[in-house]
Amino acid sequence: AATTGPRDSKLNVCMDAKHHKKEPGPEGQLYGQCILWKENACCTANTSMEAHQDQSYLYNFNWDHCGAMPEKCKRHFIQDTCLYECSPNLGPWIDQADTSWRKERIRHVPLCREDCHQWWEDCQDAVTCKVNWHKGWNWTTG
Repeated sequence: AATTGPRDSKLNVCMDAKHHKKEPGPEGQLYGQCILWKENACCTANTSMEAHQDQSYLYNFNWDHCGAMPEKCKRHFIQDTCLYECSPNLGPWIDQADTSWRKERIRHVPLCREDCHQWWEDCQDAVTCKVNWHKGWNWTTG
């Protein structure tokens, strides 16, 4: 679990973030692509379900914000969300965050070359209308 001092372990910890549990543990009802973490998860079943929704309450974000995202592309973003929300083994990449909704985030998590190439292949024809998905959104027009 997250503490104010240094962590004793880099593994088997949950981030101090918006939807994370305090400590990892079994979650037998995880949904879809998040099921990989059912034996030891930092997410709840509800969070895993929301990770698969086009319009999710998790971050008030819509995968189809610039038109329909192809399913083969979307699965990579869903897998990324499941990793972020559910994995108890991201300790080496946890960094401090100074936001109102989370105290920690992950940065520079390595990605296997094969996964990177497949993500590119599956998403190369998809579009986004935003340079940086982490900030600067204006949702006032819906």
